[in-house]
Amino acid sequence: MRQIVLDTETTGLNVRDGNRIIEIGCVELIDRKLTGNNFHQYINPERESEEGALAVHGLTAEFLSDKPKFGEISKEFCEYIQGAEVVIHNAPFDLSFLNAEFSRLGLGLFGDYVETVIDTLVQAKELHPGKRNSLDALCDRYEISNAHRKLHGALLDAELLADVFLAMSRGQNSFAIDLEEEVAPVVQESQVIDLPVGEVLVRPADEVELTEHENLLSGLDKQLRQSCIWRTPVQ
Repeated sequence: MRQIVLDTETTGLNVRDGNRIIEIGCVELIDRKLTGNNFHQYINPERESEEGALAVHGLTAEFLSDKPKFGEISKEFCEYIQGAEVVIHNAPFDLSFLNAEFSRLGLGLFGDYVETVIDTLVQAKELHPGKRNSLDALCDRYEISNAHRKLHGALLDAELLADVFLAMSRGQNSFAIDLEEEVAPVVQESQVIDLPVGEVLVRPADEVELTEHENLLSGLDKQLRQSCIWRTPVQ
């Protein structure tokens, strides 16, 4: 089985604001073993990074000015990921940017080139409910050293994520180690509030609005290195 662990860095949090990918890092696994056949590329986004994003990755416009544009590396990148199972932490964020770059070049969608995408953030939330599941938190939980990680970097983060992914999926027996016994909530009879019918109008968000909202939260998660406060359930 060929798996690619992937991470990106971008000029900002929201692709709808015209933000672009500035770095792609990929680590290859064959039958759950690191092969050393990695893919790493800095990319000239032809725009400045937002202040918050620059503080996270430190990749200045000057540094990126002589790097290839996405279109120049797209053929090699598509050949590299072709047919693989791709592993991403907080996949909606990275996929929104990858799909935008692919669409801009008329290449379809990222998913057209790969077998499937695994989101390790979703896996981690299932394994460790109610706990922090950022990449840094998972490194701590699985005793994977990230002391050398001063700034975000796509290849470095992909390498750390590969170690985390292998640790998380080592075997079902180990999954129970970190799980705490769930206590069933006490359900009390709710009070009935008599409100006039029709006074409150609720308009649900449409699919486009929900997708944009999820992409924004995913970007905040990545910048904060943990789930942002708006994902915390109301008690």
